[in-house]
Amino acid sequence: MTIIRLDPSFTRWDELLALILTAFASMNGRIDPPSSALRLTAEALAAKAEAEIGHVVIDDGKLTGCLFLRPEADCLYVGKLAVLPAAQGKGLGRRLLAVAEETAAEFGLAALRLETRIELTDNHAVFAAWGFSRTAEKAHPGFTRTTFVEMRKILTR
Repeated sequence: MTIIRLDPSFTRWDELLALILTAFASMNGRIDPPSSALRLTAEALAAKAEAEIGHVVIDDGKLTGCLFLRPEADCLYVGKLAVLPAAQGKGLGRRLLAVAEETAAEFGLAALRLETRIELTDNHAVFAAWGFSRTAEKAHPGFTRTTFVEMRKILTR
């Protein structure tokens, strides 16, 4: 298993899109509004990789996980953290978050930040076990109820 940073030589956008859609499929019908992953295209992922810092996990030649990172003023935002269902429970999520922590250190940022849907309480528990704390409850535009929570992990140096 190898984790690589996406660069201009990466061309497996359709496979990356399939990975994200497969990993997020369990959310379909559970979250409202629907996941932004459903609006992704291979072209949008390529553009995302240019604007952000993307990483993929390759295991036996197959993409099995990914995440995208975006430096912010006081933290590193972690987005589209995805692991194929068949590869879950084997530490890939933790390994990807370790990459996020290393990247935050490179940028001199002392925290990671992510957002997860309010309905996905199992995700809240996993992120809490990985050192994240709930810091805010927010709503998507047009919603009057909480639709997602923000979580942060303070990094120690």
